[in-house]
Amino acid sequence: MTITITAFANSPDRGRGLARDMRVRWALEEVGQPYAVRLLSFKAMKEPAHLALQPFGQIPTYEEGDLALFESGAIVLHVAARHAGLLPQDADARARAIAWMFAAVSTMEPPIVERETARFLEGGESWYEQRLAMVDARIRRRLSQLSDRLGDNEWLEGPFSAGDLQMVSVLLRLKGSGLLDDYPTLSAYIARGEARPAYRRAFAAQLAVFTAASSAAEGGAR
Repeated sequence: MTITITAFANSPDRGRGLARDMRVRWALEEVGQPYAVRLLSFKAMKEPAHLALQPFGQIPTYEEGDLALFESGAIVLHVAARHAGLLPQDADARARAIAWMFAAVSTMEPPIVERETARFLEGGESWYEQRLAMVDARIRRRLSQLSDRLGDNEWLEGPFSAGDLQMVSVLLRLKGSGLLDDYPTLSAYIARGEARPAYRRAFAAQLAVFTAASSAAEGGAR
């Protein structure tokens, strides 16, 4: 059965690999599973056909036979549980890797997304600078804790796992913010993730969508 995922037809991240379908693409590349992509406009994401798959009108979704899933974390966990390569065989090690998956999206990502929201929606407010400083302090505290835990290890718990995939994906949202400058351990960790062949294939596939959409928009404007 062919796996089909959904993604932005024109991603707001401008091809930087930050849209959450990237995490699913990366997971599928890591386990060697082919997949098809159905591209959606923002309008199509709010229509009944897509809402039947994703009740909140977001991407990605995952379809395989009669199975339909939403939420990138749940999809990555499903892929990792079904196919070898992203979770250890040992039960305890497997549980630790899954714990890091949850830590990435439940502990590390919320203040990072809050920072993005503040920058894009609240930048003109009188209290913006104070709010940004508070959010940045929260992020730095988490980065320091994560850096201490990673230490000199290559990955969070033994070999590369879905926990690392999720964590690197979250940390990539901070590139260009300057917040990673004081954490060379984490910068090197991110670089190792980006260097993985599966990541590169997933990134190239997502970037190709944005490039095609940009070229089409330029052609239509002429």
